[in-house]
Amino acid sequence: MKTWLAPAKLNLFLHVVGQRTDGLHELQTLFQLLDFGDLLSFEITENGSISRDGGSALPAEDLCIRAAHALQQAGNTGLGARIQLTKHIPVGAGLGGGSSDAATVLLALNQLWGTGLNEDDLADIGQALGADVPLFVRGCSAWGEGIGEQLTSTKLPLRQFCVVWPNVQLSTKTIFSDPELTRNTPRIRIPGPFEGDRRNDLEPVARRRFPEVGRCLDWLGQFGAARMTGSGSAAFLAVASIRAGEELLEQLPSGLRGFVANGINRNPVFVDEPDGV
Repeated sequence: MKTWLAPAKLNLFLHVVGQRTDGLHELQTLFQLLDFGDLLSFEITENGSISRDGGSALPAEDLCIRAAHALQQAGNTGLGARIQLTKHIPVGAGLGGGSSDAATVLLALNQLWGTGLNEDDLADIGQALGADVPLFVRGCSAWGEGIGEQLTSTKLPLRQFCVVWPNVQLSTKTIFSDPELTRNTPRIRIPGPFEGDRRNDLEPVARRRFPEVGRCLDWLGQFGAARMTGSGSAAFLAVASIRAGEELLEQLPSGLRGFVANGINRNPVFVDEPDGV
């Protein structure tokens, strides 16, 4: 049985550049995929039933079931699946776990069911499930605009990252609805520099509302330019090597957890071409 990687992502920076009339926020962000993630496997059923085993029974993970039902309807198939999820990506940490799981369900079952939808079709289904799902359907590190769904594939320098998070789950809705959130960061143009005055505009709100996030960022910030990913709670730091990151994790204070991973430009489950720049 084939196992499919649902990779985590980092937002190397995240700027909130406006707010739409429907209340959603316009973003500019740089998505970095990681070789760390959840694992999913599938057993096809003939009776059309869809179920998921593994992981904890959290609402975000119901995206797996929703994704399978959406594909079943779009692909007009009577087949079903038993989905086995091995959870590694922490929930509510800004690492995209639920969205990546949903995208992996779409990609895997499209192949296994033979529904024949193309990448654009799957991305459209994914967007209805969550703003980050199209990123993982495309399977590439990318420059993101709009609400994060307008993607331009980007090859980033291959680096290693130490990722650390506290024992707290952050609500994306809570962070974005905060009245003190910066919503008018000037837009930058692509192609353009990805370094310089780059930040995560959600970080000050997360620090204020969740002191654990601030303590996590402050601890990791002792070792370099730490930054929060997504709407938190995880922080990340580029490190010189996997071993250098592991040495940081050996110093983790109580209440923090972490991992070290390689940045990747494409999800290796779906492509055979070499990664890198």
